[in-house]
Amino acid sequence: MVALGVWQLQRRAEKAMLIAHARANLDRPAQPLPARITDDLLLARVTAICAQVGDWTMGAGRAVDGSSGYRHIAACTGPTGQPFRVDMGVAANPKLRPVWSGGPVAGTLSQAPGGPTLLDRLTGRATPPAPMIVSDTPATGLRASHRPDPASLPDNHLAYAVQWFAFALAAVITYLLALRRRSR
Repeated sequence: MVALGVWQLQRRAEKAMLIAHARANLDRPAQPLPARITDDLLLARVTAICAQVGDWTMGAGRAVDGSSGYRHIAACTGPTGQPFRVDMGVAANPKLRPVWSGGPVAGTLSQAPGGPTLLDRLTGRATPPAPMIVSDTPATGLRASHRPDPASLPDNHLAYAVQWFAFALAAVITYLLALRRRSR
């Protein structure tokens, strides 16, 4: 348990570096969406071409003006066949169907919502989250989605470390009490 606590402290330092890098990415000039997406590209400004629009998904979202609504995400395929998703904006009306047939996209690189389930992770079938561009320009009828913020990246490693150390302490105390009781 102590080893898990130490591991969480190490992960905390790694996460702090990732968040700092993501903050720096926000101010860098846009670059073409690379074929291989790595963690160091999180929240980077990117450009891409959506050569083919596939299915649309919808989920909770927030617009630049702070209003809540339904975020519309298009599944895209680039000219080279690279799959990615594009957050095309937020609408108050869940029945609104965006009209967008693809083309050039510029925005902030993030990860598509959802991801592998716990069962997928346990069985080794987990796939990395799909890349998603939060478009600077919304589709017709939508409001631009709120740009991803590095401060919203989860950073719970210190709390997890404290939990593991507390569990270890509780186990030691329980063991010592059991030894004391046994010696009587």
